[in-house]
Amino acid sequence: MIILRKAAERFHTRIDWLDSWHTFSFGPHYDPRYMGFGPLRVINDDRVMGGGGFPTHGHRDMEIITVVLSGALEHKDSLGTGSVIRPGDVQKMSAGKGIEHSEFNASAHEPVHLLQIWIMPEVHGVKPGYQQIHFTPQQWQNQFCVVASPDGKDGSISLYQDAHMYVATLGNGASLDYAITKGRNIWVHVATGKAHVAGHLVSEGDGLSATGEKALAFKAQTESTLLLFDLGD
Repeated sequence: MIILRKAAERFHTRIDWLDSWHTFSFGPHYDPRYMGFGPLRVINDDRVMGGGGFPTHGHRDMEIITVVLSGALEHKDSLGTGSVIRPGDVQKMSAGKGIEHSEFNASAHEPVHLLQIWIMPEVHGVKPGYQQIHFTPQQWQNQFCVVASPDGKDGSISLYQDAHMYVATLGNGASLDYAITKGRNIWVHVATGKAHVAGHLVSEGDGLSATGEKALAFKAQTESTLLLFDLGD
């Protein structure tokens, strides 16, 4: 079964320095129909204006993944980590038993466009941890490149959950198939561009879930960057 979640149907937060779209219920935005998809709890599509950002705040027991699509994001946390996240980087915090961090646009003038993803862990109370890995454009050009997995396979970041996250950038007209293992559930998020997925035309910000399917076929209508989450029950 294929279900679409169109970009315009998402929840929306707009303040002076932030324009954020939420695929699932988040903060004051609540709908019991959209509380996540399996262990995938949050996909926030954020645009942070120059000089803006999220001051220090805390998290517990969540796998928090950040992907920057354009611009740069400066990160600091209570583990002593200080980093800048740029396009091609995949960053993860395992919040575990508790972590505090801040995220600010690294530029005083240019916006930063990012996706922040939360995945609920299988185990709670672990020691907090941080990873940041850079992937080249060639690694996810016209193929699904694993960027997060339970065991850190193929140089991906590691997760405390039976979840695999892939990224692919398809050139205009490029096609790609993804075989689905029986019992697995798939969520696709269109980060940029426009593509046909399982016969459905989807655009930037759209989401698509697949349950009980054997495969998904992708064909880009424009150059498109897609995130695919392969999730256990």
